[in-house]
Amino acid sequence: MERFAGTFGRWLMTPVILVLIAIGLYYFLRHIGWKHRQAMGFSLISPWVIGFLIFTAFPLVYSLFLSFTDYNLFNKPNWVGLSNYKWLFTKDIEFWKSVKLTLSYAAITLPIGVIGSLLVAMLLNKKIKGVGIFRTIYYLPAVLPEVAVALLWRLFFNSESGLLNYMLQPILKLFNLGKPDWFGDARFVLPAFAIMSIWGIFGTNTVVFLAALQGVPRSLYEVADLDGASAFKKFWNITVPQISPIILLQIIMGMIGALQVFTVAMFVRPTSAAGKFLNQLIYERGFTQLHMGEASAIAWVLFIIILALSLLVFKTTPAWVYYESEGMN
Repeated sequence: MERFAGTFGRWLMTPVILVLIAIGLYYFLRHIGWKHRQAMGFSLISPWVIGFLIFTAFPLVYSLFLSFTDYNLFNKPNWVGLSNYKWLFTKDIEFWKSVKLTLSYAAITLPIGVIGSLLVAMLLNKKIKGVGIFRTIYYLPAVLPEVAVALLWRLFFNSESGLLNYMLQPILKLFNLGKPDWFGDARFVLPAFAIMSIWGIFGTNTVVFLAALQGVPRSLYEVADLDGASAFKKFWNITVPQISPIILLQIIMGMIGALQVFTVAMFVRPTSAAGKFLNQLIYERGFTQLHMGEASAIAWVLFIIILALSLLVFKTTPAWVYYESEGMN
């Protein structure tokens, strides 16, 4: 019990200190002329601001600093300038294979995730008996532990006793083909991860689309029925424009998630001949090889890739995203 007394005491002291800071900040702001509501509001959000500065802003800025250093976690960071970035772009073979694998995975899985979850949501939006049960079942992937799911996928793709190869056995025998080594053969790694991405269709993505579909005014469909519009025309001219902001959200979040894939890849452990995902490479360089400077540089390259692709998507939004408030102006 004595071993945990110090930790427990610090855990109790943290909220007390945050409350005292908030109270002190309130009286300071009142002293310099702020109104009661302004001072109270800023004081109430001060614990979040402190947490953001300590646990988000500072690590972000510090990682940028480390990307220009040679640091192994034990010695002081040694400033090397752009050497880490030059090494990545000119001599590091693993880096470019990781970029290719990560971008290829995102390009394949993003359309599958967005289109697939939208189609499933449209099915769950139908008024049929027992639809509530189906909605619950389709949401289950969102609450399952990612590690457990990764281990199940590894068993599913096992080259000798996996369920997938068992189901494919009649087709493989028909063409006289051997069992695919999904994670041991570099040719099959990306297709295997693409198949696993289908799991992402269900869960939160489907629920978000379902909520968006239920928010589309029924009167629009009634008018379209009176005009004799087909089901496809109603989908393309009513449903898609009405839920286009949600489609944008799903594209951005899906793209970020695909580019940051980590847990499944770490537990599945595909052959290194296919390359590593960028987050895998960051982890291995930083915490296995203790090249924290290189890991930070790779992390910032990944950040720039995500930022650039996100800005590119936002640049296209005037052409296809419809906001009702803008249409009324």
